[in-house]
Amino acid sequence: MNILIVGSGGRESAFAYKIAQSPKLTKLYIAPGNAGTEQYGQNIDLKVTDFEGIAAFALANDINLILVGPEEPLVKGIHDFFLERDELKHIAVVGPQKLGAQLEGSKDFSKEFMFRHNIPTAAYKSFELSNLEEGLAYLETQKLPIVLKADGLAAGKGVLICETLEDAKTELTAMLAEAKFGQASSVVVIEEFLKGIELSVFVLTDGDSYKVLPSAKDYKRIGEGDTGLNTGGMGSISPVPFADASFLNKVEERIIKPTVDGLKKDGIPYKGFIFIGLMNVNGDPFVIEYNVRMGDPETESVLPRIESDLVDLLEGVAKGDLDKRSYTLSPKTAVTVMLVSGGYPGDYENGKVINNIENVKESIVFHAGTKLVDGEIVTAGGRVIAVTTMQDDLFTALQQATADAGRIFFQGKYFRTDIGFDLI
Repeated sequence: MNILIVGSGGRESAFAYKIAQSPKLTKLYIAPGNAGTEQYGQNIDLKVTDFEGIAAFALANDINLILVGPEEPLVKGIHDFFLERDELKHIAVVGPQKLGAQLEGSKDFSKEFMFRHNIPTAAYKSFELSNLEEGLAYLETQKLPIVLKADGLAAGKGVLICETLEDAKTELTAMLAEAKFGQASSVVVIEEFLKGIELSVFVLTDGDSYKVLPSAKDYKRIGEGDTGLNTGGMGSISPVPFADASFLNKVEERIIKPTVDGLKKDGIPYKGFIFIGLMNVNGDPFVIEYNVRMGDPETESVLPRIESDLVDLLEGVAKGDLDKRSYTLSPKTAVTVMLVSGGYPGDYENGKVINNIENVKESIVFHAGTKLVDGEIVTAGGRVIAVTTMQDDLFTALQQATADAGRIFFQGKYFRTDIGFDLI
C-alpha cells in the first residue's frame, strides 16, 4: 500500500514512525515533512492546502491512502475535493469531510452539536457584532472567571479566560468589533468556566464503529509549574493516572458513543480521528472542545503505545470495517518532552544547528520544526523536537525523557523539566 501523510510537525513524524513499521506498507511519502520524517519515507515539497498538487502527486505515484495530519486542510475540504472528482475518489482519505470538520472549525457548531445530543459540556451562548450589546449584557449575568472563544480556527490562540467583568467586556469588544482574531472571531462563544483537571481522549472511527485510543494529558504553558504563556504544547503523558477504568467508562458512555451516534443521526459522514478535550470535574467528564485530528504533542505519546498495525486500522477506517480489526495497547507509560526555540512562543530565530540526536538511545526522537540545510539538521519552528520514552512506570519514564531531552543541543534550546511530575 502506498501512503501519503499530509503535514510537517511532530504529529506527522509520529505517524510516519508508526506507519513505517507496517508490513502492509509499500511506499511512504510525507508532504511536506521535515528533517526527521525522511528516515521513514520520502518528503514531498507540497503545501498542506495545495489540493491540486496533492491530487496530481497522488495520481502519479499510485497513492492508496492519504492520512491528513493538521486541521486546516480538513476544514478547507481536502476530503471532499477527492470525493468530488471521479479520477480521485478511489483514493481513501483518513480525516473528516468539510461538514464533520466543523466540529473543530466552528466552536458554535460543536456546542450546538453537543447540546443537541446531550453530551456534557459547559453552558454557553454565541454572539456576533450585530448583537454585541446583548453579549455585553449577558456577561453581567455570568459567574467569573468566564471563557471567550473565537468561533473559527485561530491557531490555538482564540480562547481567553477572563478573570474580571471589565476584562471580559474589553476582550469581547476587541474580538467582535475590532476583529482581534480576524475572521475567526466574527462569532464569539461565551462559555461557563469549568474547574477541574484537563485531559484528552482520542477516538478513531469509520463513521459507524470506533476504537478508543489511549488517554493523554498535555502541558500547554511555557514555564515550569504550568506558568507563563500558552504554547502549542510543551509535553504530554499517556496514560493519564487519574483517568481510571471507571472514569474512562463514563467518557465512553456519556461522550464517545453519543458523539459517534450523533454524527450518524445528523447525517455527517466521518472517517478519521476525533480528539476530545475533556475536563474532569469531580470525577465527571465534560467536553471542552473537539478537534478533528490527533493532537500534538499527544500523538507522540499515544501512537508508540499502540501495538497493533496502524495501517491495518487506517485501512479499516477507509473500508468501513474497523470493528473487525485487531487493536492492542502497551501497558507501559509514554512521556514526551518538547524542545523549543529560545523566545518561543514569542519571537525566535530559525536556522540553529541541532547536535547530538544520535546520542539519544532510550527514547524516540520525533522531529517537529526542523529541516535539512547543507547536510545539517537545523531549527525551523518554535517547537523543534519531541523526545518520547516508554517505560514500565511514570516516574522512570519522566526521568528518562527529561534526561534524553538534555542530551540534544541547539543554540537557545529550552524545555520544561517538570512535565508529568505533578501527577506523581
